[in-house]
Amino acid sequence: MILSEGEVVRWGRRIGREVGTPVFLGIRGQLGAGKSVLARAVARGAGVDGAIPSPTFNLLFRYAGRDDLEVVHLDLYRLRDPEELWEIGWEELGHGSEIVMVEWPERAGARLPEDRWDIHLSVLEPGSHRRVIQVHRVGSPPHLPGFPVTLERSS
Repeated sequence: MILSEGEVVRWGRRIGREVGTPVFLGIRGQLGAGKSVLARAVARGAGVDGAIPSPTFNLLFRYAGRDDLEVVHLDLYRLRDPEELWEIGWEELGHGSEIVMVEWPERAGARLPEDRWDIHLSVLEPGSHRRVIQVHRVGSPPHLPGFPVTLERSS
């Protein structure tokens, strides 16, 4: 499917508002594909207020959402080896009322959870604000709201 950046944001907010937990979202794509845009939108939809910086240098940020919901945003771009995941508490992620979003999830290798959504974003064409999005269900994660994407179009 092809979405504008605004549609990506609306879809992400809907996911944050409606997705069942725990849920793991692997967000894939090249630099500039919109991974952080989607992750921030999901966090906003989950009730996260304030700044939501990219976790590229910190690897992991935790945010309090609404109703005891926790949003965990990771960026594994700088990870050299999946063995390093233990240092950030990887094994404790994805339990209880958590939305776990991981940019560059392929860096986790075989340590990815069996139940997850893999979301791949790519730019339709250089300089475009439109994104090609491919979504794959792996295992039995909770329903992903709006997938296949059905958005209320703003007029």
